[in-house]
Amino acid sequence: MRLKAAIEGDLKQYMKEEYQTAERAITLGIREATNGLKMSMRRQVHSSGLGQRMANTWRGDIYPRGQNSIRAAGLVYTKASKIMAGFDEGTVIKSKDGWWLAVPTPNAPKRGMGGKRINPSNFPEHRYGKLRFVYRRNGPSLLVVENVQASYSRKTGDMRGFRKASQRNLKTGRNLSTAVMFWLVPQVKLTKLIRFDEEAKRWYDKLPRLILKNWPDE
Repeated sequence: MRLKAAIEGDLKQYMKEEYQTAERAITLGIREATNGLKMSMRRQVHSSGLGQRMANTWRGDIYPRGQNSIRAAGLVYTKASKIMAGFDEGTVIKSKDGWWLAVPTPNAPKRGMGGKRINPSNFPEHRYGKLRFVYRRNGPSLLVVENVQASYSRKTGDMRGFRKASQRNLKTGRNLSTAVMFWLVPQVKLTKLIRFDEEAKRWYDKLPRLILKNWPDE
């Protein structure tokens, strides 16, 4: 027995070694749980369709840094906390000015003027024409552009989007369309895509087993 050997030998040295063993086992267990939770959250975000870049915003830190401790702790967090909170809680988003939220349709370009995410204020009207407001009593109102023509892929024949109509088509009226660029809605509710609290509890419950796994038998 180690305790008997310690009593017969150097009890102070034995207690020191046991304390160091506990520090190491606890720190390693905390590290495994922290890294496990971090990677689980990254997988959740990636599989939900938010992309690898957003998934990589999840980080994990161990304290105290660079040393074992009986009071070791792990912190898992994201650098995109507001976005993640929205998809974790199913947040309702409303317009800041109390009017409408402009939701881009698949017809709208991904980026607006200056390379920023598309919205009505940076919509490239020089390429498509001016946006026009269309009120609808039943269903969301719209922002549309008129007198545009569809653009198709030469290889697949699939429609790629819209562009400003040529002067010839404007004169003849051929192949002209009205394209919906934004839906106008009073609010939208984000779909609950991630579950941080449930995942955190799962790794918290694993912690005793992880610590014991790193504790030597003798």
